[in-house]
Amino acid sequence: MDDAKLLEKVISEFEALTHIPRPSGHEKAVSDYLKKHFEEIGCTVTQDEHFNIIAELPATKGKENAPRTILQGHMDMVCVAEPGVSYDPLTDPIKMQRTAEYLTADGTSLGGDDGIGVAEILTAMQCTEAHGPLRAIITVDEEQGMTGARHLSADHLKNAQYLINCDSEDYHIMTVGSAGSVNLDYTRALTRKESDLPAYRITAEGLRGGHSGERIGDGRGNAIRTLALALHALAQEGDVELVSLTGGTARNAIPPTAEAIVRTAMDERSIARLLAAEEKRFHAIYGEADPAMKFTLHPAHEAGRVIGEEEQRALIDLLVLLRTGVHVMTHTQTGGVETSANLGVVRMDENEVHVAFFPRSSVNERLDEIVCETETLAALTGFSLVVGTASPAWRENPKSKLRTIMAEVYAAQNGGTPMKIESIHAGLETSWHASKNPALDMVSVGVTAHGIHTPEERIEIATIVPEAKLLMETLRHIAE
Repeated sequence: MDDAKLLEKVISEFEALTHIPRPSGHEKAVSDYLKKHFEEIGCTVTQDEHFNIIAELPATKGKENAPRTILQGHMDMVCVAEPGVSYDPLTDPIKMQRTAEYLTADGTSLGGDDGIGVAEILTAMQCTEAHGPLRAIITVDEEQGMTGARHLSADHLKNAQYLINCDSEDYHIMTVGSAGSVNLDYTRALTRKESDLPAYRITAEGLRGGHSGERIGDGRGNAIRTLALALHALAQEGDVELVSLTGGTARNAIPPTAEAIVRTAMDERSIARLLAAEEKRFHAIYGEADPAMKFTLHPAHEAGRVIGEEEQRALIDLLVLLRTGVHVMTHTQTGGVETSANLGVVRMDENEVHVAFFPRSSVNERLDEIVCETETLAALTGFSLVVGTASPAWRENPKSKLRTIMAEVYAAQNGGTPMKIESIHAGLETSWHASKNPALDMVSVGVTAHGIHTPEERIEIATIVPEAKLLMETLRHIAE
């Protein structure tokens, strides 16, 4: 098949998916479509109780003894729209648009994550001229909780040597490892009492924030911990009573702002002097990565009641002692962050305070250590701790045959230019597959996409055919 026809084939497969509403948690319609479509191209298909699709395609003639390869992606998408755009993700299709350079959508997210990956899988299974036995696994609910991957039967990952995940976002990069993670949630009941001391609002702001997987290695500060350290310093100088402390929007986002309301007999000038010293200390540590960080101080009106002295001390101690940022750098071939943790959210109402802490690691045993540390901190500070279900790590395999094969195919297709190989400090479904079959030799690849999960999402058309050829040629080499 020539390049022009191959391009139209992939785009037609993808466009068919855009016509089917498929937000996470609502995948039955697209699952039914994929079941029928895989059957039409000659596969034996299983649709499990969660609506995951497992499609078996026999080897081409003479390649029956080649190792089985799994091609894997997810069928759900993140559905968002521009302000003012009328869009119901449960009923409305995506309106795909095509320019010379990009596939985009009209006012909404495109669903290229991971619709284009599924389209590439469908194309490879139909157009690869010589291949061993193939298995496609298309999962549900990757975006919200990896429900499909978590509940996928391990039986579907057996009797296979290789797995190619098609959910990465840069054609020029092969991912060979990803981090595991665990949700850690602290809570503590609060008591309140009246106070007639003057009230002030203290804000840590101007930090860059960012995704706690992608940006944690940049040396950026954490607004919640920065503010907690400032409150700790203020409490060393005089009586400080805490009314509220809030910050962050999500456990996996480095908080760029945090705010506290305090009551204190200290005069405003003394508070400002101490905050200036804390600001100077911050910039000595994080100034290059977060040059715009500053504290602001304003009188607070109608501040409300303060929390108990013991509860205040325990909360500030917890926020100061939780280790945020990079813990360990990896020593593997690809380098990068091995273990980190993010103090993502602190929320407080009249009766309770909640703290969300989110560690990641490409070594499962490191996560076990962090859980032990945080359980100890909870006991010491009087907080209750809920430990969520851990998402396992996919650890880099330096002896991967699949990695070598695909890197050689890429180099041959790109004039000898080597493919970039990396482990990412974020989660992929491959982590769950590795936990169920550690012997699987896996990589993750994909077309180049930008602005995923936003209305600005777009796919670089120029990478669609090269990605399809990368998959197809890799399958041919495996079958040799």
